[in-house]
Amino acid sequence: MEQRRPPEYILEVFADPTCVKDIVKGILHTIFFHRYFPSIRPSSIEVLDLTLPTITDVELETLIDTRTTTLIRQLSSTTSPNSSVRGQIAVQFFEKKRRKGGLGWFGGGKGEEEICWEVWMLEITLATPRTEAERAKVRKAMEMTLQKTAMKIVTIVNRDRDHIPPITTSETNPFPYQITINPRLEGWGQRIGIF
Repeated sequence: MEQRRPPEYILEVFADPTCVKDIVKGILHTIFFHRYFPSIRPSSIEVLDLTLPTITDVELETLIDTRTTTLIRQLSSTTSPNSSVRGQIAVQFFEKKRRKGGLGWFGGGKGEEEICWEVWMLEITLATPRTEAERAKVRKAMEMTLQKTAMKIVTIVNRDRDHIPPITTSETNPFPYQITINPRLEGWGQRIGIF
């Protein structure tokens, strides 16, 4: 049986070095606020005069913070003074399913497998303004893209709910998740030089 490809939602944001961390963390928290199913204690943060939801969960907050810091470090190491730099963060949500029995090449026994049911791709463009006029233009562009992205998330989560699998476990978090940096650049193909 062929698995369906999970829906992938692409979000684009524009940031400067002083605001990129807050913008990325705010967007990731907004995604998780709508797709994190355990009991949560909601909170909010202000990013560029926009109030965004956050989740008070130490493990999730730590993961978001470390991935955001890693992305910023990568973006900063490739920053050129005359152009913008791009990076990506992917958030994937998985469903745990029992493997069917049978013989396979590698044992193929029973167990659990994680099947991705949704992907959020956050594409960040980091700009480095040089003059006050450029700073003002970048600030306005950041505010516009952040607001547009937050509204896009809300629209998507309210519209696209049919693909969310049923909760079939009593675990605290029924759907495991991953946050990866520059996912199209990572993987075994990149390491051995295929892609």
